[in-house]
Amino acid sequence: MQFLKILFWCLLAFVAAVFTVGNWTTVPIKLWGGLIAEVNLPLLLFVTFLLGLVPTMIYYHAVRWRLRNRLATSERTVTDLRGALAPAPVVVADPGIEPPLEVAPAEPTLAPVPPSSPAPGAA
Repeated sequence: MQFLKILFWCLLAFVAAVFTVGNWTTVPIKLWGGLIAEVNLPLLLFVTFLLGLVPTMIYYHAVRWRLRNRLATSERTVTDLRGALAPAPVVVADPGIEPPLEVAPAEPTLAPVPPSSPAPGAA
């Protein structure tokens, strides 16, 4: 795979060199105040390419940095939440020790209720 990368970059450099040699002419650029700058065409194309590439690359790296930070924060939050929800460790008793006996609570007893006497004046 590394060989293919090197081959690609060599081919790209060869094409750029052939283009540069074939188009080595000066181009007049009108500046402010009546100034005229004569610039080689390959240099002018390279500068315009960089003017389009550099801001885009800066934006791309800023977006990747921001997303990487958001992902790290989310992963940290998930890890913290998983740690908080982890079940309590189970203690395994020694098989030589008998567990304590559970005593069932006694059933409540009801006291006998005396019969109610009729209210005075009731027939």
